[in-house]
Amino acid sequence: MSLPTNFLWGGATAANQTEGAFDKASRGRSNMDFVPSGPLRDEIIVNGVADFTDQSGLYYPSRKAIDMYHHYEEDIALFAEMGFSVYRLSISWSRIFPNGDEKEPNEEGLKFYQQVFETCQNYNIEPLVTISHFECPAHLIEHYGSWANKKMIDFYLNYCNTLFTRFKGLVKYWITFNEINMILHAPYMATGIRIADEENKNQAIYQAAHHQLIASAKATKLAKEIDSNNQIGCMLAAGDTYGYTCAPEDVWAAKLADRENYFFTDVQVRGYYPSYFKKRLEREKIELDFSENVLDLLSNHTVDFIGFSYYSSSLISADPAIQETTEGNLFPTLNNPYLKSSEWGWLIDPLGLRITMNSLYDRYQKPLFIVENGLGANDVVEPDGMINDDYRIDYLREHIKMMIAAVDEDGVDLMGYTSWGPIDLVSASSGELSKRYGFIYVDQNNEGTGSNERKKKKSFEWYKQVIKTNGAVL
Repeated sequence: MSLPTNFLWGGATAANQTEGAFDKASRGRSNMDFVPSGPLRDEIIVNGVADFTDQSGLYYPSRKAIDMYHHYEEDIALFAEMGFSVYRLSISWSRIFPNGDEKEPNEEGLKFYQQVFETCQNYNIEPLVTISHFECPAHLIEHYGSWANKKMIDFYLNYCNTLFTRFKGLVKYWITFNEINMILHAPYMATGIRIADEENKNQAIYQAAHHQLIASAKATKLAKEIDSNNQIGCMLAAGDTYGYTCAPEDVWAAKLADRENYFFTDVQVRGYYPSYFKKRLEREKIELDFSENVLDLLSNHTVDFIGFSYYSSSLISADPAIQETTEGNLFPTLNNPYLKSSEWGWLIDPLGLRITMNSLYDRYQKPLFIVENGLGANDVVEPDGMINDDYRIDYLREHIKMMIAAVDEDGVDLMGYTSWGPIDLVSASSGELSKRYGFIYVDQNNEGTGSNERKKKKSFEWYKQVIKTNGAVL
């Protein structure tokens, strides 16, 4: 089995989970700066906070994260040592526009990312940049209602114009929004919207999603105008849904669940709202702007590739009596008796990756890019300093095998693979650092204490060999 010689290998992180330095270089506050770790987190990532004030006794992990702001040179050097040809990272919107509605950007923020991208290029690592990764300036939430407000499109476009212009020649791979379908499961974390109890929840969610889809199309148009070499991708939190049984009702329930996610990529890749979704809007009396200029925009400015995260498949039943679920990820799913699960309850389904790749490629015939896949686990530093994370190697090996099979045997067009996260970082769902993903260990605990020293795990050398052999040695 083989992959193309130009296949992109690397890892993926996000600014709010790695950078820290939330109060440095004129950065403004963002939604995730006010999301604590602990028992309040689950509710806040869905519903948001009442106001942007610090609550005593709470730890806000995104504010410190792993301090990559001051360690990026060391970290990128380690990525280069593993052989990365691509590094997916996000830009903190509030580091470029502290409030989000300014006309002129914060030069200190631009200089920081320019240094990061130049460091990547010095190692022949292509940056794959997520423009908005679970982050929105707090000012835009407080004064405009975030993506519930149509004005957000212009603020986002001003931000994009700044990035595309300043980093022309340094960055050519872009993703407009991280896991755009996560608005369905964690609206505040994903988009910054706060839905009042008296509001029509679906109207609020799909109105915000519609604004993001318009913004994505406009950003795609703008990126091509500024630099025709730019490659723009969408991103989906993916994973096929299985029916609990072969009963037709379960099969239909699985199809409906998958449509919930595919609606986003149908618009971004095909360029139009699918008929099944329009019928749903009619039934639920959800009103969106489908004026001719909006439809033309969506149709004429589709993405170049489909980025997606894959952690697991899902399982669904049409029978409400079947309720044994696991909610290790933000997607609640029935327990699948044929699958093992991680320490955090995430189901492990390597074949599901191949199935998902085929579903996406069969549907769209556009290049795919696996931009997140990984295992969160407790890692133990042995007395000799070693971190023997064989469980992580096993997880990634089995998934990469299925990835290669999808390319080699099924003919799926795949651009690359970036594992989540190549270095330990703050978990988006739980806020923990003990839920470790990396090939590189960071000496810090869930309360933010530790030396922040970086240390290679056993998986570091394993992944280095995988990249060196282009997946031939697993």
